[in-house]
Amino acid sequence: MDLLDTFASFSSPSPTILLGGVFTLLALYLISTSFTFKEKGKEPPGPRRLPVLGNLLQLDLKRPYQSLCELSKKYGSVYTVYFGSNKVVVLAGYQAVKEALVNYADEFGDRYISPIFYDTAQGHGILFANGDSWKEMRRFTITTLRDFGMGKKMAEEKILEESLYLIQMLEKHKGKPLDTSCPLNYATSNIISSIVYGSRFEYDDPRFTNMVKRANETIRLTGSASIQLYNTFPRLVRWTKNRQLILKNAEMNLKDIKNLVTHLKQTLNLHSCRGLVDCFFLRKQKEEVRHIFCSSSYTKHSTKNFIFTISNLFAAGTDTTAATLKWSLLLMAKYPRIQDQVQEELSRVIGDRQVRVEDRKNMPYTDAVIHETQRFANIAPLAIPHKTARDVTFQGYFIKEGTIVFPLLCSVLTDHTQWQSPHTFNPSHFLDGEGKFIRSDAFMPFSAGRRVCLGESLAKMELFLFFTSLLQRFRFTPPPGVTEDELDLTAAVGFTLSPSPHKLCAVSRQ
Repeated sequence: MDLLDTFASFSSPSPTILLGGVFTLLALYLISTSFTFKEKGKEPPGPRRLPVLGNLLQLDLKRPYQSLCELSKKYGSVYTVYFGSNKVVVLAGYQAVKEALVNYADEFGDRYISPIFYDTAQGHGILFANGDSWKEMRRFTITTLRDFGMGKKMAEEKILEESLYLIQMLEKHKGKPLDTSCPLNYATSNIISSIVYGSRFEYDDPRFTNMVKRANETIRLTGSASIQLYNTFPRLVRWTKNRQLILKNAEMNLKDIKNLVTHLKQTLNLHSCRGLVDCFFLRKQKEEVRHIFCSSSYTKHSTKNFIFTISNLFAAGTDTTAATLKWSLLLMAKYPRIQDQVQEELSRVIGDRQVRVEDRKNMPYTDAVIHETQRFANIAPLAIPHKTARDVTFQGYFIKEGTIVFPLLCSVLTDHTQWQSPHTFNPSHFLDGEGKFIRSDAFMPFSAGRRVCLGESLAKMELFLFFTSLLQRFRFTPPPGVTEDELDLTAAVGFTLSPSPHKLCAVSRQ
């Protein structure tokens, strides 16, 4: 239309001249595009797409990671797929994902913020944000959490204390079948809450239980097919019920967080720091964050940004660790011989005393089981999508700035070139011939590069201490009338992957 308007501005050209001019400009455009294409290089291959829909008909929107892994077998480790009109470059396999996220960390380091995450985060926080505000808040959060003991002795004490409350909750069921979701969600939520707010919540505190419930529901709904369609066609599918529920949950949780933060601000002690919130306001009050929050625009909105950061920490710190623990207990019930070996090692190394982090080095088999659970459970199969920060030529393919990138962590954790039996639960993946623990570069459940999970050290500590404390006290079995073979290892639909709903028996060993 612009070309026609341009030609129409001239004095009454004939239709023949007008048409000739259009074809001439079109030819020049195609020639220039061709030269640019050759200069920059070819783009990643991929399946043929349909108008409007792209490749949606070739994808399982409930489990897109499975469809994307299948497509990689045909199109390679770097390929293109379209979600509607959204062009996505998929990275599959250990080599491609590691090279992109680590060796090309700056080029692939931006976050793609899908419509649903923009709706809920508004570009704030540390999970769904880019630019200076993200860098500054992430730096502040990491530094303060480290100073406050994340991954250190202080955090260890909090986890060990919480494990006692968790054990008490399981003991109330007296070996009868129970859904482990709530106890594990409450326990992991309390760890991040105690670090952020300075205190834990009781498991029957209605505000706390509602916050946990809403956060978990939001993560589950975010992985639904209707939200995938909304992210693809945001103007057409705004009415979907799941979107409305997510927005409502986000609004209510932010309201609760603001109330908690306001109370802590009102009771602030200049000589004592109870948690991350206190540290934020103390530093701000003393103007010690001026060198961190350097831009005036960021300083103006820093408190709002911090509220969203707390929301990010609460949701991520609750869901991912609790999901992994749910998988670990289900797998122990599914594979009782492996549970036997873990408990034999616990009895031999620990006995009846409380487990400590330093015991990990003397418990290679247990450590291997925890790592294998993270690999096999594969709770973040797509990671959180990335976006290219600039034009980049990667593995011979040209990828334009602003392109959405899916690093398939599931393809790394099941890469047949890295794992002997990638689709089976096998702790030997992390053990050498002498039974000593060995690390693997392809172990990437926390992602890698600039966007690596900032709570990695805390999550590792939680997984070890909670898992060993529970296995020391209980034996986990299927409910009466259910065999080990009948326990379902199919993941539920969600943004992260938890086990399908199930019950287990926590039978006391004492």
